[in-house]
Amino acid sequence: MDREKYINSIKSVILTPEQIQEKVKEAGAYIDSLYDGKPILLVSILNGSFVFTADLARAVSVPCEVAFMAARSYKGTESTGNVEIILDIEKDLSQYNVIIAEDIIDTGRTLKKITEILKSRNPHTFRVLTLLDKPDRRVVDFKADYVLFTIPDIFVIGYGLDCDGYYRNLPYVGELG
Repeated sequence: MDREKYINSIKSVILTPEQIQEKVKEAGAYIDSLYDGKPILLVSILNGSFVFTADLARAVSVPCEVAFMAARSYKGTESTGNVEIILDIEKDLSQYNVIIAEDIIDTGRTLKKITEILKSRNPHTFRVLTLLDKPDRRVVDFKADYVLFTIPDIFVIGYGLDCDGYYRNLPYVGELG
């Protein structure tokens, strides 16, 4: 992809770095209030949520471990409808207060499947936090415990979100044009 096409394909900035960081701090305070010093395990759903998870981990003061899980359900800008777990967590979740840190909930298929898998491993507590929620695209019944931003049905990139691997490094969330 040439640089000009890369820059010109961003239609608009939806969320600035400052807006994102303010909400991440609020989410960190929310987690601190729930766990009051009890350790947590933040589960980052790769690849999209790695930036959000890193910022969220720095925003909490409770003891925090981080684990990674990866699932695949998209090709380009379209959901395939199938969820494939390609990296799983090997920790005994029955020893943890588990919090999924997700980048975006779109159709809900991926997170519903991941949630079913992780809940079956009997964590002490289980919650889902998402940076972005797109309820207009939901095809399964799924709601996060905490949503930082609700957005309309647009394709977004940046702050970890991508299109075919590009744009994850942007410090903001933008609409792909």
